[in-house]
Amino acid sequence: MSSTSAGPLAGIRVLEVGTMLAGPYATMMLADLGAEVTKLEPTGGDISRQVSDNYFASLNRGKRSIRIELGSDAGRARLGELVADSHALLVNLKPSAIERLGLTYDALRAYNERIVCVAITGYGLHGGDDPAFDYVIQAAAGIAALTGDPEGPPTLPGYSSADNSTGLTAALGLVSQILSGRGGQIDVSLYEVMLSQLNYHASAYLNSGVIPQRRPHGAHSYYVPAQIFPTAEGHLALFVTHDGFWKTFAAEAGIDGFERMADRAARRPEVLEVVTAALSTDTAAGWESRLRPLGIPAAAVRDLPTALEASPEAIVHAGEYRLVGSPIRVQGYTPTYTPPPVLGEHGP
Repeated sequence: MSSTSAGPLAGIRVLEVGTMLAGPYATMMLADLGAEVTKLEPTGGDISRQVSDNYFASLNRGKRSIRIELGSDAGRARLGELVADSHALLVNLKPSAIERLGLTYDALRAYNERIVCVAITGYGLHGGDDPAFDYVIQAAAGIAALTGDPEGPPTLPGYSSADNSTGLTAALGLVSQILSGRGGQIDVSLYEVMLSQLNYHASAYLNSGVIPQRRPHGAHSYYVPAQIFPTAEGHLALFVTHDGFWKTFAAEAGIDGFERMADRAARRPEVLEVVTAALSTDTAAGWESRLRPLGIPAAAVRDLPTALEASPEAIVHAGEYRLVGSPIRVQGYTPTYTPPPVLGEHGP
């Protein structure tokens, strides 16, 4: 695909000292929007290159790569030259490494007063070096305790939600500071991002003392029925959030009563029993095809291959790789997706 206009971030130059997921995902989102992103990689490259070519491509399409040893005198001099000609530097390393390598605003402002330095860490730039991988953060921040069946152990989502969420948050902070016209330090931690994403659960506890609980089938804490249900074949996610939805659903499913949300919340077991019985009369795919035209929030539970097959518009080509493209649709702009860089492709 080719651009129909310049991307909204055309002309913005971003340096990345990124490993694995959070940092590279942040800068890939920026590259998709037209920014020039250059990975600064050690001689052995970003360690994610060792996972697989597909993994690396999924986080690093559209970037440049320069090999640089940041701990050497020559590397520090080269970093200064690059910073002088860039808008931002994004790093995800442990705090002590960020400080030791001089990858902060205080260390780099001598080269460029307007450079924006973004640090992605586990617990904050001044929060210490405790290991902070995605799954550890989800456990520490209360995510795992809210996930899974209440009769089973805490569990985790099937993808790296903390890393991805933190990457997006860091990208937002980076762009915001560039727009301000001022340089400065941006500090984004995985831990605080995940606490932030527990927004309404945290508010309920902080203001009313309500401790969130895991519910069977991922049920919502208030709305009923709003959870995953078994059907004659497969599972259906149904999310009835107001009485209008219920009226339409109940008519289609042949259910009487429970007209008000407050009644459904108070009589949750009864409502779930009759809804489960009604949904057992058709397949998940059948219910989806019946309910969605009526405006009812419902979807059959798909596996990833099925979801990708149903979403061909989301898949792009970046050289030899087929990937999920940018979720940000900008009117008049189509990203040019290029393959991930070969290590040192744009400099020694």
